[in-house]
Amino acid sequence: MKVRIGISVGDLPFDGMSSDALVKFIDDCERRHIDSIWVSDHIISPTVTFEPIVLMAYIASHLRHMKFGTSALVLPTRQPVLLAKQLATLDVLCEGRLLLVVGLGGDDSRDFHATGVRKEERGRRADEAIVLMKKLWTEKTVSFEGQFYSVKDVTLLPRPYHANGIPLWVGGRSQGAWRRAGRLADGWLTSNSSPAEVGRGIEAVRAHAVKANNAIPEDHYGVLIPFFFAPDRAQAVKIAAPWLRRRQDITPAEYAALGSPKEVREKLREYIEVGATKFVMRPCGPAESLPRQLEILAEEIIPALQTPFSEAERRERLGSNRGIKHFT
Repeated sequence: MKVRIGISVGDLPFDGMSSDALVKFIDDCERRHIDSIWVSDHIISPTVTFEPIVLMAYIASHLRHMKFGTSALVLPTRQPVLLAKQLATLDVLCEGRLLLVVGLGGDDSRDFHATGVRKEERGRRADEAIVLMKKLWTEKTVSFEGQFYSVKDVTLLPRPYHANGIPLWVGGRSQGAWRRAGRLADGWLTSNSSPAEVGRGIEAVRAHAVKANNAIPEDHYGVLIPFFFAPDRAQAVKIAAPWLRRRQDITPAEYAALGSPKEVREKLREYIEVGATKFVMRPCGPAESLPRQLEILAEEIIPALQTPFSEAERRERLGSNRGIKHFT
């Protein structure tokens, strides 16, 4: 199974950040062989957050070979036909490098009221949207009648770059997310979860997939992990504390990769042992620490854990220089 390590830009300090600084960060990630770059989704937020589809288009226009995706796009707040069109367009222009993780959003999110969505409907809306979007991406003429969305004799063009559509993963650590991933998705990504929780989640998703006759590849299980490098775990926890999303039931050391490079490698290996192979690393700590944190990740973690790219993958990633710069 292929281990791949990407990085999240969801919590980077965009407030006051210039486009030049963002492009430099993207260039640094590519130069350091980071596999992919990930954006988050918050419509209403107390801090500056960029709209994810627009941000991905901007990022894609500056990428040469990296993949990019959402972790996670809050699906119930989006109209699925328009969303399917937007994502298919972006996927075609970037030649199939788009990765998509969708979720239901946080319980305390204000996005639902702002977009006219009742929170108690979000699970059913997401289920319908996943089915409808997959049909729009793969079928010539689509008719669909659901509780929230319906279309009749619709053809969506362009279709995604690959014939089987855009890989769609479900995010979340609830039992509902496990069921949804197993029944409807191509993979599962959780966040702020301990290795033991990830292991239980993978087992549950696999069981639901078997019941639904849904084939999920063995290396399509991942986790978003907060990280911060310091001489030891105690110092890392102290420095990164203001940027960690706290859980009341377990400590940050259980769901975050904190401390020396050796301690971070050991933590990631715990996840690999239970079946996770895709990692979205979320930087924690002050903004001025980011360049050094990225450097350590690239020099001390990726060479030790990430599966080397095959010759075919190297040609695919480096041979075409395939951004969408000529469209911007």
